[in-house]
Amino acid sequence: HGPGECLNHWAQDCHFLLYLTGKEGLTHLPSLGPSANPAQGKAHLKQCDLLKLSRKQKRLCQREPGLAETLRDAIRLSIMECQYQFRNERWNCSLDGRTSLLKRGFKETAFLYAVSSAALTHSLARACSAGRMERCTCDDSPDLENRKAWQWGVCGDNLKYSTKFLKNFLGQKKIGKDLRAKVDIHNTNVGIKTVKNGLKTTCKCHGVSGSCAVRTCWKQLSPFHETGKILKLRFDDAVKIFSATNDAVGHSELVGTQRRSHSPKTPATPRSTDLVYVDDSPSFCRPSKYSLGTAGRTCSREASCDSLCCGRGYNTQSRMVTFSCHCQVQWCCYVECQQCMQEEVIYSCKQ
Repeated sequence: HGPGECLNHWAQDCHFLLYLTGKEGLTHLPSLGPSANPAQGKAHLKQCDLLKLSRKQKRLCQREPGLAETLRDAIRLSIMECQYQFRNERWNCSLDGRTSLLKRGFKETAFLYAVSSAALTHSLARACSAGRMERCTCDDSPDLENRKAWQWGVCGDNLKYSTKFLKNFLGQKKIGKDLRAKVDIHNTNVGIKTVKNGLKTTCKCHGVSGSCAVRTCWKQLSPFHETGKILKLRFDDAVKIFSATNDAVGHSELVGTQRRSHSPKTPATPRSTDLVYVDDSPSFCRPSKYSLGTAGRTCSREASCDSLCCGRGYNTQSRMVTFSCHCQVQWCCYVECQQCMQEEVIYSCKQ
């Protein structure tokens, strides 16, 4: 999928979103400008200074060459995936209005927390295995069963380190009776858990005639697009929260309504994999402080125009497009194609 609207203007001081602390919710990150190699001198210190981080987070960033660049990767990954998953929805994960949206406990806010934490977890693990972080390396998986029968090879994604580092970086704490804070932390953990659940052990056999006398194995994360699809399903079945219980020792749990398959008035404790929210979302049909509305959005007449255009109808426009056709492989090394034209019909929501 494409890089999305903000990434098309990376050099124009776009503001990216990254959840960071349990108390402050999502924090805006200014553009980092041209990439710098963290290994070159103290370049990573400058990148850390450009990020809007807490004092503790900035110290961790400065002590961890490669972290600032990994944060950049995570921001890019989360925005691309969010915009892809919501490309046919009324809220399309646009950056416009997101600051106001994040002040409310909408389902959309829940998804942003989850996809951001998932992208950070994924990017940190990959950065370790790629050798871009000084304090971590490949996952050597010392705790796996039957290790004696396996010859560990290929650099595995170090999810154990990334998860431990991330929770320290975020500084998550249980915050009294603050329902919104508990909801945000819960959704953050849903993102981390979704990445962890997608971790797989991949093995390759070696031996005479495929006897598999020796297996080379490594841990590998699922493609982030798979994580995004799972989180979108969690969004579609999110649970509304109306209270948080607390006991004398400080333990608390969220209490919400049952899922659609049960009575909506039956209290229920959400599962650790459920996205949760506290406020009903706006329609996103018209321009507001939360979004630009859906006027002018392109849609599919068969699949999405009715919903996306909110009953206002849609405009139809025809245009001619050029594409490669009648391609043939020429001897040795290249493909030769003709240029064809065809009419393409574009549908867009009315004002």
